[in-house]
Amino acid sequence: MRTRILCLAVLLCLPLLADPPMTALRVEIKTLKDKPVDRASVVLDFVEGRSIAKLGKKVRTHWETRTNQDGVAKLPPIPQGKVRIQIIAKGYQTYGNVYELNQDEQTVEIKLNPPQAQFSVHQ
Repeated sequence: MRTRILCLAVLLCLPLLADPPMTALRVEIKTLKDKPVDRASVVLDFVEGRSIAKLGKKVRTHWETRTNQDGVAKLPPIPQGKVRIQIIAKGYQTYGNVYELNQDEQTVEIKLNPPQAQFSVHQ
């Protein structure tokens, strides 16, 4: 009887140990004139999600990479959920937004604005 209960408990716990669904993310960075931005820093933070296998602890993930000459940054497979993507490129405004990842492969296209003139109260 005990072995049956133990086997049943193990079978019920197996789905909890399975890996979460993953997304292969590709980020394309362009200017307003559709030209690629090379060497732009791409920072990705996992915003929302809880791990069932770790008894509800937050999933904390962070990636940093740069775009290639075509303005594309490819990230390794990451857990699906909400992520914050920040883009920092010299000569452009810093960009940041939260995206929902819910597909096996997903492409995010981002257009960067040129910098604005500085505002000063003294002028």
